[in-house]
Amino acid sequence: MNEQQLQDHLRKKPYLVDAIAGNSSMLVSLGRSGRLYRLWWPHIDYPQHVDEIRTGLRLGTTPGGVTWFDDPDAGWQHAANYVPHTNAYRVVSTHPEYPVTVEQTDFAVPGQPLMARGYRLTNTGQEALRAELFHYGSFHVMDNSLYMTTEFVGDQDAMLHFRHRYAFAIGSSEVCSGYQAGQGSWHGASNGYLNGNRIDMKSDGALKWNLSSLEPGQSVLIPLYIAAGHSRNDALDALRQAKGREYGQWYADMESYWAKYLANAAPCPSEDGAIAALYERSLLGMKLMADEATGTIVAAPEFDEHFSRCGGYAYSWGRDAAFVTTAFNKAGLGELSEKFYEWAITAQEPDGSWQQRHYNDGSLAPHWGLQIDEGASLLWGMWEFYLHSGEKETFLERVWPAVEKGAAFLVRFLDPATGLPLPSMDLWEEREGVHVYSSSAVYGGLTAAASFARRKGQSDLAEQWDLAASRIGSSLEERCWNESKGSYYRGLNLKVSREAYDEARRQGESGFVQQLDKGYEKHVLDFDPIVDISLLGISVPFNVVPVESPRMTRMADTIERLLTSPIVGGIKRYENDTYIGGNPWILTTLWLSHYRTLQGRYEDARKLLDFAVKHVTSSGLLPEQVDRDTGNTAWVVPLTWSHAMFLLAVHLLAERGQLQ
Repeated sequence: MNEQQLQDHLRKKPYLVDAIAGNSSMLVSLGRSGRLYRLWWPHIDYPQHVDEIRTGLRLGTTPGGVTWFDDPDAGWQHAANYVPHTNAYRVVSTHPEYPVTVEQTDFAVPGQPLMARGYRLTNTGQEALRAELFHYGSFHVMDNSLYMTTEFVGDQDAMLHFRHRYAFAIGSSEVCSGYQAGQGSWHGASNGYLNGNRIDMKSDGALKWNLSSLEPGQSVLIPLYIAAGHSRNDALDALRQAKGREYGQWYADMESYWAKYLANAAPCPSEDGAIAALYERSLLGMKLMADEATGTIVAAPEFDEHFSRCGGYAYSWGRDAAFVTTAFNKAGLGELSEKFYEWAITAQEPDGSWQQRHYNDGSLAPHWGLQIDEGASLLWGMWEFYLHSGEKETFLERVWPAVEKGAAFLVRFLDPATGLPLPSMDLWEEREGVHVYSSSAVYGGLTAAASFARRKGQSDLAEQWDLAASRIGSSLEERCWNESKGSYYRGLNLKVSREAYDEARRQGESGFVQQLDKGYEKHVLDFDPIVDISLLGISVPFNVVPVESPRMTRMADTIERLLTSPIVGGIKRYENDTYIGGNPWILTTLWLSHYRTLQGRYEDARKLLDFAVKHVTSSGLLPEQVDRDTGNTAWVVPLTWSHAMFLLAVHLLAERGQLQ
């Protein structure tokens, strides 16, 4: 994809979105103009099907055809936010020149392959209003622009888009007044004229509804439905069912579903309005990131499908999920954790490892190679859930074979000379080496496995795994403290480029060149001295070293001094971070909040928590990063790990009576 193609793509699908809606099997991302950017079904990670969906009006007094609500040059003004206590997103659009208000509400119907889009138009003028509502849809089913068919199905009054095993039927309980399949549908829709073409091997089509004459003060509701199926008939049947009930009934079902979900969760332990609002939004948003069918937890809704600035986010990482499930446990939603770990067993490799990241069906996603912290984190997370569940015997029996294989792999992956894990990719997926965070995660995984083994009466295995973990702890203390910097090293045996190696050697750093197969060489520096927030993992959450350890205390202060972003505050990932400009992250800031809470520095912990609360998006979601100069959202909305770290920070403070 060249630069022009990328810019064209981003006009349809920007990196940053304003909201998500869904039902844990269908997921959409939305803008504050009401534009629907992406739609995933039947899983929340893959496949994605929308190229472009837009809605607009043709008013009797409007020259030049249709005015699209999301057109930045059309003059529409938008007020948008979630409907309280739900995952429905509502946009109210007004225009200084048009006597009409459009209230658009988007929600997925629980348990149905159905996206509902309610358009309520109100005449705010002094005269009767004639208008037509237009819907333009272009579907790239399975994110593929080829082999589409678009067809108007007359007896269903529906526009059908289909390819291979996926079909999407669009219609309303109100009968449309015009249609066009393919053959320049965008041009026709923009000009307000649809030519009645019924079928084309193109991706797009358009529908319109005549609103007749709307009297002053009068409102009319046009419900639009996007129904999905694995065949034409399935999609049309789902649409027929949608039309068979009043829109208000679907809306009531949605409200009831989310009310029940929130009622089953632990209430927010704070009366602070901003904290309580973010707590609830975190619960709601995180549920959308847990796949209904499989239990998989996705890091974020995809927003960079062409890997133009990153390697993609709509995958399941064991590391992220271990933090997320621990937050689910704290929030009284342990059933989501249990379902995830049942899925995780299916993604384990025959050798006992878990690879970097996976699709929701358990298959391996595009990756950079083994990250040893992923599988280790899963073992640790399984134990955390087991304790939370009250040591549920059925869970122990289900996971034990995977735990045994997983721990055996971790032991085989240890270097006999040092007791530390062999080189793998770090948690940020940027460098190969023997990383202190990864080593700490392996410690956590092995101690968790040993605890499981004792419950199973496998004392020999428990002793073996505890001994391996103990050696990791000793080796980290002996080999990885950097006194000159007041921090643990980020890692040992860091792989670098030849140029970086030569420069480091000129500066007096130690290292070696390893001979690989076929004459290749690997250039390795003995130490990675960069201060990194993930070093807190030594204590929080993996407890290799006590929180009150003098080294940990000193390192936390070093982290805060070196990684605090100077203008807006918040904590960066590590020194000289350049990813998306080197911004502070929400989760890293909250990670330090966790440590300060456990340290007893509650005021400092609360300030770090407040940074997250202050930097929610306009719809109340937590991003990954905050712009280091402006404080605006910089990258990824929402990031599931950010919300999980927030829930954990809230509960850590509340458990110590430090959150009112």
